[in-house]
Amino acid sequence: MSAGALSQAAPAKINLALHVTGRRADGYHELESLVVFADLADELEAVPADTDSLAVSGPFAAMLGSGSSNLALRAAAAFRARWPELAPSGLALRLTKNLPVAAGIGGGSADAAATLRLMAGMAAEPVPVAELADLAAGLGSDVPACLLSRPLIARGVGEILSPLPEFPQLHIVLVNPQIPVVTAEVFRRLRRRDNAPLPALPAPLTRPAQLGLWLAETRNDLEPAAVELVPGIGTLIGTLSGFAGCMLARMSGSGATVFGLFGSGAQAHDAAHEIRRLHPDYWVGAAPLLGP
Repeated sequence: MSAGALSQAAPAKINLALHVTGRRADGYHELESLVVFADLADELEAVPADTDSLAVSGPFAAMLGSGSSNLALRAAAAFRARWPELAPSGLALRLTKNLPVAAGIGGGSADAAATLRLMAGMAAEPVPVAELADLAAGLGSDVPACLLSRPLIARGVGEILSPLPEFPQLHIVLVNPQIPVVTAEVFRRLRRRDNAPLPALPAPLTRPAQLGLWLAETRNDLEPAAVELVPGIGTLIGTLSGFAGCMLARMSGSGATVFGLFGSGAQAHDAAHEIRRLHPDYWVGAAPLLGP
């Protein structure tokens, strides 16, 4: 880390279940989702400066712009506009882009949330948590959840969050075929927009078997439309589900990242190793899930 810099991880967001339950008059969709975060992340550093700037490095830097439309820079500008007396006049941001772009794992939203956490940490006075969450919601539907980066249920368009007080210790394998999926196109192909909501979670939710039984009653309602666009998503789901110890294989978000959920870290790493052997051009990560 650079001298004098503050840093934040921007963990990958995974939708273990995602139900589309309605469509609002403004065109946005009502969702219910069980959201978790993996110990796989972009890394963000910040140093106070005269003006805002962003330097991007890492394996996916070439796929990401560093101009004013970048979500991290937009988050910095939004924070400064809301709390000009608390924010530095500028930030020199350095983003190490480890997560694939347009992959359904919240990369840009996680970067924006990490920027907000950095700026709140730099502030001379405490920033009201509820107001920071409102600011996050204005940047994107996934940013409020990424601000927390812990297991939660998200409702509405992503702004109504219910953090979970407990969650089983689990490991996840993430696989992306390096094919970006446009979220708007996935939603356009939806056949139904008024699906059943999530079932009630067991309480307390502490054992992997409990979660596995609950997940068997859930869906990702975006998955069929995404598979139409990228048939390889369906193939990946079938491949992951065949590995020993895989509780569930499913697409995350609007894709194209597919996850396999495992109770054992060794089984997760074995599956990831085999996927890398079969598909050396795919992005593959294996890690524990972050807890409450």
